Amino acid sequence: MTVDAIEVLRDRKTAFPEGANNRLKAIRAVFKWATRKRDAGGKALASTNPAREVSYLKSHNPGGYHTWTLDEVARFEQRHAIGTKARLALALLLLTGQRRSDITRFGRQHVRDAKLTFTQFKGRKRKPKRLTLPVLPELQRIIDASPCGDMTFLVTEHGKPFTDAGFGNWFGDRCKEAGVPGRAHGLRKASATIAAEKGATAHQLMAMFGWDTLKMAEQYTRAADQKRLAASAMHMLAPHEQNKPEASPTDGSGGTLRQKI
Repeated sequence: MTVDAIEVLRDRKTAFPEGANNRLKAIRAVFKWATRKRDAGGKALASTNPAREVSYLKSHNPGGYHTWTLDEVARFEQRHAIGTKARLALALLLLTGQRRSDITRFGRQHVRDAKLTFTQFKGRKRKPKRLTLPVLPELQRIIDASPCGDMTFLVTEHGKPFTDAGFGNWFGDRCKEAGVPGRAHGLRKASATIAAEKGATAHQLMAMFGWDTLKMAEQYTRAADQKRLAASAMHMLAPHEQNKPEASPTDGSGGTLRQKI
């Protein structure tokens, strides 16, 4: 397989850049394996990885899934009251921060002593990630008030666990009913954003969301830090602040104590 042939495979999905890039990632992974795998004679199955010479397409949506805003969460909650399956789904997504492939499998058997323990579904065969998360009181209150299945909290109208795709479609319909543009994965992003803006560190986010590296966590902490730093310094642009005398430090008996750098 040549570089030109791989480009043809990529370009067949030009209308869907994310799909084209996923295809290219898969081909790269196959050749990476083949360059390390040896046959009976000790020869590598592939001498090079031609897919590495093929570039990714520019995404139509570089930011990925839309991150829910607090206003959108409120609109969804107004449309779907506590006690409905839709509200339970929202709470499981937002208050655990996990993927739809996890929350569709959560059930009472995963909860003990107010803690939720599970192995994340994504990557379970290649690199299993087991998490233990506190069950927030608000989440427990919604679970207790909601109709739940025997082995999973969320079930279809026939009482069966959701498939991942089936849940995604069903939840998308509930979003349309509420007039919000979000999808399930956008709530995971919203959870990470909320935690970061409340001061969660990158390592805390890694523990909460099951990320293996700092790269993803630091995307959220950098964005939160930018907002905090800008808010704390923006007053410096105001003309009346330029010549404002600096308050004198005190000995602790009153007023504001600031150390000069």
